[in-house]
Amino acid sequence: MIDHIGIGAADYAAARRFYDAALATLGIVPVMEITAEESGGYQGVGYGRGDKPFFWVSSGGARGAGIHVAFTAPDRATVDAFYAAAMAHGGRDNGAPGLRPHYHPDYYGAFVFDLDGVNVEAVCHAPA
Repeated sequence: MIDHIGIGAADYAAARRFYDAALATLGIVPVMEITAEESGGYQGVGYGRGDKPFFWVSSGGARGAGIHVAFTAPDRATVDAFYAAAMAHGGRDNGAPGLRPHYHPDYYGAFVFDLDGVNVEAVCHAPA
């Protein structure tokens, strides 16, 4: 089991706005922030539910080419909301919301590239 994952951003402030908006639709919010002053240079925000961050975005430059991160959505409407929020905050389309029956009959997902090219997905596995 993975405890957490982190990605770097070329523009930390823009990435923060993108992920704040897109992940909020999934109920995933900033739960911890580390400032450059605290760490001696590293700046990052940890997203999660409750008080446990499991997805980190940090300063220090993009390191995300080739990375794919998928977040579970409780229903298809939430996948749609994720896609809309991500696109409104600078995301690039990599697959509009819809069924992907080649994975399984109820696989409903949406894919966007974040500002640094990370392939971010929201997926619901439940039937409509």
